Amino acid sequence: MSDAPRVVIVDEQALVRTGFRMILAADGEAAVGAVRRTRPDVVLMDIRMPGTDGLEATRRIVADEPAPPRIVVLTTYDLDRYVYAALDAGASGFLLKDVAPEHLTAAVRLVRSGDALLAPAITRRLVERFAVSGGRPGAPHRELAAFTPRELEVLEALARGLSNAELAARFRVSEATVKTHVARILSKLRLRDRAQAVIAAYETGLVTPGPDSRSPAGSD
Repeated sequence: MSDAPRVVIVDEQALVRTGFRMILAADGEAAVGAVRRTRPDVVLMDIRMPGTDGLEATRRIVADEPAPPRIVVLTTYDLDRYVYAALDAGASGFLLKDVAPEHLTAAVRLVRSGDALLAPAITRRLVERFAVSGGRPGAPHRELAAFTPRELEVLEALARGLSNAELAARFRVSEATVKTHVARILSKLRLRDRAQAVIAAYETGLVTPGPDSRSPAGSD
């Protein structure tokens, strides 16, 4: 795998240009076609577009590809009412359109590596919206019963928006150990990435909206 990710950018507005290889698409229908032709690592997906919007395009891309690219939603407003729906459709996170070029590049590389773009402040906004709307009802994951106490703690902290580095500091373990915990959590829940794990944590009631003390936990 080369150091320069292949990225499809789907937006009706001009976006910042950065140092990775890009394919540009103007709407959702073009995005689906571009992904099929180029098989990118990451898709930066606008939501509001004429014709096929970003939500439908995200669903189609995730369903169409045996190993779909990571999809990051681009939104103008941090309280965009479509963000939760986009994550539920298969996106791995989202960015605001005023993101700095260096942050955009870092974000692309982050999701390419299998992480999710769920910064604490953004996660709190999603949680607040989830609490107000009640989310969509979902069946509890029976697999939670098979979790170790530490895995439940990691999932709860992950759902609060902590990064791998923050999780490592909280539980006083290495980031490699954190990644192992996260991988096991995703495997047991049969989920694709951390974004889905956050949704599952709230939908199953493991985590409820509220302040997070972020106090350090004991060693593993």
